[in-house]
Amino acid sequence: MKVVLHICCGVCAAGAVEALAEEGHQVIGFFYNPNIHPVLEFQRRLGAAYKVAQKLNFLLEAGPYTPEEWLKMTNSLEHEPESGKRCQVCYRLRLEKTYEYLISCGADAFTTTLTISPHKSAQAINKIGQEIGGEKFLVRDFKKKEGFKRAVQLAKRW
Repeated sequence: MKVVLHICCGVCAAGAVEALAEEGHQVIGFFYNPNIHPVLEFQRRLGAAYKVAQKLNFLLEAGPYTPEEWLKMTNSLEHEPESGKRCQVCYRLRLEKTYEYLISCGADAFTTTLTISPHKSAQAINKIGQEIGGEKFLVRDFKKKEGFKRAVQLAKRW
């Protein structure tokens, strides 16, 4: 199955791409992260994602860099705690754009590297993904089976 993988950074992509490939999926990476700023940090993370795409041999498409859109959507939420309303808005924005990309490229399903982070709720992220894409969203928790540890190991090799 062709799976669009929303990628937050190169380290997280390494573990998630490996897991999806082991399941037999063809991965198409989609880097869309308007929440990352300043622009130099965005470019650094995008560069790392391209490096992982080259090492693991998958296509990577970069979405537009629109920090003003993210700032507008989260303006009143800057005091929210980690995993609060601000994070929910951010997850939704990135997964909506990933779903739009899935439709445009004709892939079969989509998911995200966000669930590999030990600091993020896979349950919350998966719920939003299902609300957006229904059955086209692959529910995953990439941090399971030491997924984050594996991602870091792969990234250190390169």
